[in-house]
Amino acid sequence: MTLNELSLNEICYIKELNSEGEVRRRMLDMGLIPGTKLESVFKAPFGEPTAYLVRGTLIALRDSDAEKIVIRHENMKGIIENE
Repeated sequence: MTLNELSLNEICYIKELNSEGEVRRRMLDMGLIPGTKLESVFKAPFGEPTAYLVRGTLIALRDSDAEKIVIRHENMKGIIENE
């Protein structure tokens, strides 16, 4: 599952980044590293970008960037799925 598939107000953890070069560096600089907890908190009226809460900071990502982030989804019981 990738980050762009996450529904609003759901929590996940980053599993891996499928990007290279400058885009990968920018993601890492924003704190998007494997194991980091993310929450989808807001979606723009036309669908993108989506705002995510990451390490106490709100960041916005386009779907084209979010689809490069593989996640582990946390369900309602707190059990991690898709490992």
